[in-house]
Amino acid sequence: MSETRSENKEKTKEKNSGTPKWVQVRLFPILIRVGLIILLAGLSLMVGLMVGYGVIGDGTPQDVLKKETWTHIIDLVTKDTE
Repeated sequence: MSETRSENKEKTKEKNSGTPKWVQVRLFPILIRVGLIILLAGLSLMVGLMVGYGVIGDGTPQDVLKKETWTHIIDLVTKDTE
């Protein structure tokens, strides 16, 4: 005897109901991913500043991290042209 489609679907539901569903477990939660991206962006910014100031420019790479360097750069940019 042949089974109808509805009977066949019911049998497959009964077979599949006992098996657990596959759940994806994230290796790194979303907050850790966001924090890691922010950390890597800050690190790449600092490395880029050090390369630009120390290698391309004529300064030493460690000077880019000093406050005096940035106040000097801001003073140069905002200097009045009188």
